[in-house]
Amino acid sequence: MNSITACPLDCYDACEIVFDGNELKGLKSGHTQGFLCPHLNHYKKHAVIDKPRYKGKEITLDEALLKLKEILRSSEKERVLHYRGSGNFALMQEVTDHFFASYGATLTEGSLCDGAGETGIIEGRGSNKNMPLHEVAKSDVVIFWGRNPHTTSSHILPLIKDKTVIVIDPVKTKIAKTADMHIQLKPHTDIFLAMMLSRFLHIENSCDTKFLEKYASEYEDYYELTQNIRIKSILDYIDVSLGKIGDVLSLLKDKKVAIVCGVGIQKYSDGVDIMRAIDAFAVMLGLFGKEGCGVSYLGSSRDNITSPFNTNALRVSKVDTEFSDYDSVFIQGANPLSQMPDSLRVKESIKKVKNIVYFGLYENETSEIADLIIPAKSFLYKDDIRTSYSHNVISFMPKVKEGKSGISEYDLSAYLCREFSIGIESEEFYIKHFKNFSIQRIDGSWYVENRDEVPYKEGFDTDDGEFVFLDEIDSEIDEDKEEFYLITCKSQKSLNSQFNREESVYLNDSLGFNEGELVTITSANGSVELKVKHNNDLREDCILIYSGTKGVNNLTSSKHALYTKSAIFQENKVKINR
Repeated sequence: MNSITACPLDCYDACEIVFDGNELKGLKSGHTQGFLCPHLNHYKKHAVIDKPRYKGKEITLDEALLKLKEILRSSEKERVLHYRGSGNFALMQEVTDHFFASYGATLTEGSLCDGAGETGIIEGRGSNKNMPLHEVAKSDVVIFWGRNPHTTSSHILPLIKDKTVIVIDPVKTKIAKTADMHIQLKPHTDIFLAMMLSRFLHIENSCDTKFLEKYASEYEDYYELTQNIRIKSILDYIDVSLGKIGDVLSLLKDKKVAIVCGVGIQKYSDGVDIMRAIDAFAVMLGLFGKEGCGVSYLGSSRDNITSPFNTNALRVSKVDTEFSDYDSVFIQGANPLSQMPDSLRVKESIKKVKNIVYFGLYENETSEIADLIIPAKSFLYKDDIRTSYSHNVISFMPKVKEGKSGISEYDLSAYLCREFSIGIESEEFYIKHFKNFSIQRIDGSWYVENRDEVPYKEGFDTDDGEFVFLDEIDSEIDEDKEEFYLITCKSQKSLNSQFNREESVYLNDSLGFNEGELVTITSANGSVELKVKHNNDLREDCILIYSGTKGVNNLTSSKHALYTKSAIFQENKVKINR
């Protein structure tokens, strides 16, 4: 008998799944459209942790739970850290926060992913309401700005057939090769391109002045800000011709336009402003509050959903966490030794922790150094529920198979709450709580209730209902041509440090390095040795090391983006040495 569930991975698509007791297949109806990504198509091939361990020795699950209780009791509460990632994105993962917050431990905040962009969106619009996927299907023109849909969001591809496609990306991606136009701009120059587009839109009298007068009346001030940018020198710097600017604007004239952004555009110290500038261009076009128009980034997956868990706790940034401040660290659904920036600092800091507990599915750098390893249950073996940051569907994830190994997040939290006399409701109570935020459509699908299908129809969620433009530019021009831009985008083979991780650095062959040659990549933070693979889809001033490649974050800075606690993985430029 077939069962319906959903994918738990931290991904735009949030696919719904048909499970026949052995194979996973994409649900034919709805946004999944009958196909799954490579990760789920090969899900069974990836070995999971099935036995708990302590100090390298296999132990029973009961022994592991007793050891966890002993570890917590041996540490002062304020010297216990709960570091939770989004390896599993479903809502019940937060139940562990309930225990640790109630216990008095420290939790984390901030973002290793999209935080700067989200802050920029909220600064301008007052909220982060996403353009749902089905609205992209109604567009005439789709701009993929730093987004590679074949890798990160393949379920958008059927929606863009027969549309005009523009790609803005320093890499000639698969979508760029078939697009109507590709602007292969220099990395970290998106803000200048966005402001130039807004400027020439105004010069050509192509702004939606009716929309602007009502919902963004300070647009003339913003136009004056764009005039501070010298046209010729900036176009030369970002490597975009004036003709290209004109060609883009001509393709957008009187069209329904969707701007689909990736997270790479905001992996910089000025990432907040970059996203605001792209949003501002969309505002000048009058794209908000209209069908088939808008900016698709990562919306808030928790929008209109209230958590039933206690999460009131002291928090530290997950970008630059000082692990050595704690005696015991409980790591869940995360691999900080690989995925946090400035890995060399992280390794030195975590060495000083007395007790490291790893709770997850897969072996990785963090499980290798953990004192206690507790295997988690796969999504097939537990009850859960999830939402998405790319669409408004709410997906139910009932247990579809019995699993002998591991423990669910709820069962682990319930055990700890009992042992430490902390109140906790039943698992059914929490699942029902989340389900209460859903509403069923006529076609049988479930959506989060009261979310806007076309956001910002009545203006923005700011105090006066108007968009707030940038009023100054913090971005700087980088004239150093001796070093290379580092790009750390997602791989088709892996999801960050899960699944089949990459092992190479990708370079344009014009740089003179041989295929397979071992090179050392260095930055202000550290270095990594990797073998070269040629990729002539890259600009000559760029190197690409996929997120999840071992050692890539030796190169990255643990500084925050301006105005927010978000990582800036592409801020450092690098050198290549034989």
